[in-house]
Amino acid sequence: MVQTTVSMTVTPEHAGRVDLIARELCDTSRSQVRGMVDHGCVSVNGVICGDAGQTVAAGDVVSICLDPHQRYKEKKKPWDDRTFRVVYEDKHLIVVDKAAGTLTVPTDNHERNTLVERLTLYLTHSRGNRDAFVVHRLDRAVSGLLVFGKQESIAKKLIEQFKQRKPERVYAAIVAGVMADDEGTFRSHLATGKNLDRYVAPASHQTELAITHYQVLRRMANTTHVEVKLETGKRNQIRIHFADAGHPVLADPRYKTKQASHHHWIRDRIALHAKSLAFEHPVSGEMMAFESPLPSAMLKFLAGNR
Repeated sequence: MVQTTVSMTVTPEHAGRVDLIARELCDTSRSQVRGMVDHGCVSVNGVICGDAGQTVAAGDVVSICLDPHQRYKEKKKPWDDRTFRVVYEDKHLIVVDKAAGTLTVPTDNHERNTLVERLTLYLTHSRGNRDAFVVHRLDRAVSGLLVFGKQESIAKKLIEQFKQRKPERVYAAIVAGVMADDEGTFRSHLATGKNLDRYVAPASHQTELAITHYQVLRRMANTTHVEVKLETGKRNQIRIHFADAGHPVLADPRYKTKQASHHHWIRDRIALHAKSLAFEHPVSGEMMAFESPLPSAMLKFLAGNR
């Protein structure tokens, strides 16, 4: 490999972005220059440049050391997204850890940067033109694990598992008040009001049966740390059941908000996290199990209430 070095002392009229100077020095394309930067070929004042958009001033020396016969391709940048973290991925499905404050799917208000939109963008970027198909959802204020299908047929098979209550979904929650029983089950029917709020109601053809199991992990001065297992997965189910029992999830902005407030909880999210998800792989039949650590807001609150 034959290396060639070209350099230039920046004049006042050339001061600006280093990639523009590199293009002029090498008489090449913008993408080739970005590739050269990614491969450490460009330096400013003897220091390797890691950003094609770096600015240089008059008197700076830009040097490029390269093989003139080599094509320098841009390195694929690692995906960085505040709305989710990839936990597992194969050619059929993807499991992600959703950030609190992120909508899973758009509502009638047509919000942007929802999880399904960001995930589709990720799949298009990393795998090439592929959609994310929704299987189940988490409330906007809730963080934790979700599975999406990469093909509609895969999503449908996973949805069927959820209908049959096969997947195991475990949540961690910090609720207001001290719960008396060490464990228990909430079993009730949920209805939807005109403002889309959910509430416990007598059984009818307009209500949905919701079943929530819980176990107390730790009682504190005026709050309780619980582990929650869903038998059904209805919208707002956990939040409604605990609020109806007089123990709303901490910082819940919708259900018994006054009782749910706590002077030590200052985060803009609720104290509910989908920490465990297990299901049967729709293609291989293998049992898949995933865990997500407690978010820092919940860990800090628990640590401060020892």
